[in-house]
Amino acid sequence: MNKKEISLSNRVFHIFNTIVWIVVMFLIVYPLYLVVIASVSDPDAIIRGEVIWHPVNFSLVGYKAVFKNGELLRSYGNSIIYTFLSVIISIGVTLAAAYTLSRPKFKGKALINLFFVFTMFFNGGLIPTFLVMRDIHLYNSPLIMILMGCVSVWNLMVARTYIQSSIPHELYEAAMLDGASHFQYFFKIVLPLCKTIVAVLAVYYGVAKWNDYFTGLVYLRDRSLLPLQTILREILATLQVDKSSYMMTMADNAESMAEAMRVANVVKYCVIVVATGPVVILYGFMQKYFEKGVMIGSLKG
Repeated sequence: MNKKEISLSNRVFHIFNTIVWIVVMFLIVYPLYLVVIASVSDPDAIIRGEVIWHPVNFSLVGYKAVFKNGELLRSYGNSIIYTFLSVIISIGVTLAAAYTLSRPKFKGKALINLFFVFTMFFNGGLIPTFLVMRDIHLYNSPLIMILMGCVSVWNLMVARTYIQSSIPHELYEAAMLDGASHFQYFFKIVLPLCKTIVAVLAVYYGVAKWNDYFTGLVYLRDRSLLPLQTILREILATLQVDKSSYMMTMADNAESMAEAMRVANVVKYCVIVVATGPVVILYGFMQKYFEKGVMIGSLKG
């Protein structure tokens, strides 16, 4: 095969590859774009299916319905606090456990690894967990939102693999010869070299905690403690109208119920935008570290 044929085949491959990835990117980006333009379009245009490529009859009626709820801003603050504190604790505990499990001479490592992996597949269930949380006085406490799901075994294994593959054991031996303890080695050497995996863990834990509505729904009774996602779920639920009930409504209420159904069609898009905005911003700041950390953490050590 001559150079001309090789060059031609390469060009054909690159063209085909580019087309495929353009199609893939469109399939991923367009639904997100559709949600954004639908959130600022007229509800009637959404019902008629006219919102395809651009907003139709620009309207903020959906956002007004969402932000009209007085609990929204307070729940936003709650979610920010819960997410921030939970991410700090989660990263600290995960890296400490990952460092311990990455030590080649750590006795009992196989057994502890088994305990960790076991929890990935089996748990006590909702009712036993609820009873335990109540007995240790975490029910209806803001601490339940911070501590529940604080450590992910999958993230722990990724962090352990990262430490094993990125920080040579010879560095530990050199530190021990200089008289460093495990704590000094961990805080002065390991942590500074783990900035990439810290960013990855921050994204993983941050997204999971920010999107957590179920914990607040089950374990919080005080409405002032509810996170954003639980409040948004309630807003969306209250704007959904049962059609069978609508047909049985008195004539004087028919107009208001029809308006509620109309607004509900656009509110669901507004809820998505409001709920995912901070997560998208977090990904934007962490993208460089996130990509590098995922690739390094995926190597087998």
